[in-house]
Amino acid sequence: MSAAYLEKLNTEQRLAVEYGVGQVAGPLLVIAGAGSGKTNTLAHRVAHLIVNGADPRRILLMTFSRRAASEMSRRVERICGQVLGAKSGIMVDALEWAGTFHGIGARLLREYADQIGLSPDFTIHDREDSADLMNIIRHELGFSKKESRFPTKGTCLAIYSRTVNSERPLDEVLKASFPWCATWDAQLRQLFAAYVEAKQKQNILDYDDLLLYWAQTASVSTLADDMGGRFDHVLVDEYQDTNRLQSSILLALKPGGRGLTVVGDDAQSIYSFRAATVRNILDFPKAFSPSADIITLDRNYRSTQTILAAANGVIDLASERFTKNLWTERQSAERPQLVSVRDETDQARYIVERVLENRETGTLLKQQAVLFRTSHHSGPLEVELTRSNIPFVKFGGLKFLDSAHIKDMLAVLRFAQNPRDRVAGFRLMQLLPGVGPSSAQRVLDQMAEKTDPIAALAEIPVPPRAGEDWMGFVQTLQQICAGRAAWPAEIEQARLWYEPHLEHIHEDASMRQADLLQLQQIAAGYPSRERFLTELTLDPPDATSDQSGVPLLDEDYLILSTIHSAKGQEWKSVYMLNVVDGCMPSDLGVGSTAELEEERRLLYVAMTRAKDNLHLVVPQRFFTHGQNAQGDRHVYASRTRFIPATLLQYFECIAWPLARSSAAGQSEQPKMRVDIGARMRGMWQ
Repeated sequence: MSAAYLEKLNTEQRLAVEYGVGQVAGPLLVIAGAGSGKTNTLAHRVAHLIVNGADPRRILLMTFSRRAASEMSRRVERICGQVLGAKSGIMVDALEWAGTFHGIGARLLREYADQIGLSPDFTIHDREDSADLMNIIRHELGFSKKESRFPTKGTCLAIYSRTVNSERPLDEVLKASFPWCATWDAQLRQLFAAYVEAKQKQNILDYDDLLLYWAQTASVSTLADDMGGRFDHVLVDEYQDTNRLQSSILLALKPGGRGLTVVGDDAQSIYSFRAATVRNILDFPKAFSPSADIITLDRNYRSTQTILAAANGVIDLASERFTKNLWTERQSAERPQLVSVRDETDQARYIVERVLENRETGTLLKQQAVLFRTSHHSGPLEVELTRSNIPFVKFGGLKFLDSAHIKDMLAVLRFAQNPRDRVAGFRLMQLLPGVGPSSAQRVLDQMAEKTDPIAALAEIPVPPRAGEDWMGFVQTLQQICAGRAAWPAEIEQARLWYEPHLEHIHEDASMRQADLLQLQQIAAGYPSRERFLTELTLDPPDATSDQSGVPLLDEDYLILSTIHSAKGQEWKSVYMLNVVDGCMPSDLGVGSTAELEEERRLLYVAMTRAKDNLHLVVPQRFFTHGQNAQGDRHVYASRTRFIPATLLQYFECIAWPLARSSAAGQSEQPKMRVDIGARMRGMWQ
């Protein structure tokens, strides 16, 4: 049988594809470096197994998104088609166990439901439904009435999810990731126990249960043997992004590792906030010692050698990793640029200048991307892009209008616009300390009976536990309704009222304040409160969403993305914002060695997205969302610790803006008007 479809693979890719085919081989770990053709290699391996007689119904292929699974299946069919012709469609259609961990888990749980005491017609809650159920139980247990702040429903669900997926004790999770909630250990245990009982009574599984129930089922040896025996080959993509639950499932299905292939890159493990652990891929050889084989794909097909040299230098300083130095045949004399600028305004101007310069030489906006550690870092750049009429799409972060704090702000405006809007009123009143669902309901009922609800609100007796906050709430609504400040100043009134409440509702209030300012900026583009609310509902801009839409509906647009959302992508030119300590690594990511190492990997992932040009921008002064709101919120920063002086040889270090040349062509030196240093010395003479 012809193997012409393998001829375009390099030596290491072919080794991985052909490993153990024709027999059920031992465990294989494929370390696939950035841009090394990982997806292509895995698709060829699946196709090669099928072409050589493996039953596609007995192949389990797990990816991290449905889109990735569909793309993999399409590639497998295309490769199989070169050998099997028309029969390839039939064979690939039989590859029915290709999907995400959660999707596969749901299917298997329905099949084994009777054996594990689960009704096979269970329904699955998404994150929002789960948070709402958690909140109902939180109220029922009286935790929402605590005088001391009890974690919000979203925080409670995050704690529960982290505990389940990391397989760590609750007290450890609280100490490491939610220290402000550590005093609520006993109450959280009670809440989670009640949450589990409620789900079971209602025949509900949440997103985490799909893995948790699967892992618990696989912990029963007879069920694990039966489940694992259904598959001759188990292949897992992006293994560096698995959590401990997913690893325990694999170990239970294939305890000896026979037929198991995992593909990933330890240097791109950046999802610990989802409970993923780099230990799974680092410890894979040990888990299956001595039978595990390792094949490394280190030839890069994406970047130039100068970009790879810099990226290799950064990751080479990692404390623990599989040795892998990416190389390529794509030579270039252009080194990555390490650009020093004064502040974020100059940073934005520099990027706009370079982006437009590249566009003039034939590089589409879509072929260029600006990456950043955290979504709010791009704020000043977005303003400059808008001013320069450069359309952009933004990826990464929470959906703007789905965020609780944005919904709260819009509720203020909606309630002022329509005081009979019970949903907005109910939401707002419960922001006030001492006002619960019953009190809010009573006030709304009394308002509904009056012809002028806002006037009635001022006359209604203050709810007994509301205190001084109630009067501030009423006065703000009256001022906005009266329209004395005019639009868009009304949204500033709403924000100034809401911000103190934001601080006692959310642990990350300072970061959320940036979104409120961004909402205010968006609002300024609308002629009235009514138009703003109407158009926002009909055509919502997901300003910090997974995809924020295409401003100006232009056919070409610049890509803005968090590094997390950029993983797996590539662009001709990449610009990275705020490559300074405090942003990279984040000042929140330096609490432990493990956190610091993940921040290093984030920089590596960002650098390896670039094909031809890479610009790392270092502002000497930048705005911080984490500083105390009093005083100047700008801080002075130094170049990231991940690029020490020993690595500067791999970069072209420049300062921007460049010094202007004089008529004679010489660099013009500014005249010193006063020698401050001499004055300082003179003070002590």
